[in-house]
Amino acid sequence: LPNYQSAEGILMTTQIELGDIVVDIIRKDIKNIHLSVYPPNGKVRISAPSRISLDTIRVYAISKLGWIKKQQKKLREQERETQREYQNRESHYVWGKRYLLKVVEDDKIPLMKLKHSEMILRIRPGTDEIKRRAIVEEWYRMELKEAASPLIAKWEPLIGVNVKRFFIQRMKTKWGSCNHRAHTIRLNTDLAKKPRECLEYIIVHEMAHLLEPTHNDRFISLMDKFMPKWQFYRDHLIRLPVSHEHWVY
Repeated sequence: LPNYQSAEGILMTTQIELGDIVVDIIRKDIKNIHLSVYPPNGKVRISAPSRISLDTIRVYAISKLGWIKKQQKKLREQERETQREYQNRESHYVWGKRYLLKVVEDDKIPLMKLKHSEMILRIRPGTDEIKRRAIVEEWYRMELKEAASPLIAKWEPLIGVNVKRFFIQRMKTKWGSCNHRAHTIRLNTDLAKKPRECLEYIIVHEMAHLLEPTHNDRFISLMDKFMPKWQFYRDHLIRLPVSHEHWVY
């Protein structure tokens, strides 16, 4: 693996093999080791402090093999959404509820709205799939933005942090992320398809990272304090279908 530049400077990269599992090792200026298993196929990455030897990292990875294999199994078995074509009677989800798409052609400004069990997409005649997708995704983005704003305001005094800005965008490998230095968070547009409690869990997760950037014991204790059922919501989100596309990191 080549070394590469990030906001944290030059990151030293290498790989180790543990049987049939390849682990990407990234060494940088951090205090703690962080282990991640990424969708869709369970790619493994360890971020480690530059001072720690490769042998120490290998011993750590071996101690986590059982957990790694468990996470890989979950990811590989996770249900995938079928690719959407934005045609009549196609299933779409909003806040965990299933709707059937109803496409209405009309020479008016395009819009999206929910009515009973239908998701109504009004488009101009001849609108292609790419434009239909863009209209629907923008609607999801606005839905998520509207839902996230009061939740962030609710949790700021409870957690004791201030979110200076939040962003909604398509994310291929994560449900959310944060910049603890800038006090900003990012949320995956697809969260608007999941139950609202999943969105709240991700918001609390990212806001807790403003206090503790890594997934260490302190972070876990913070999550236990702020949201005692956070592991239930996390596991619920993991079990839900994810995008059909091949995720990369």
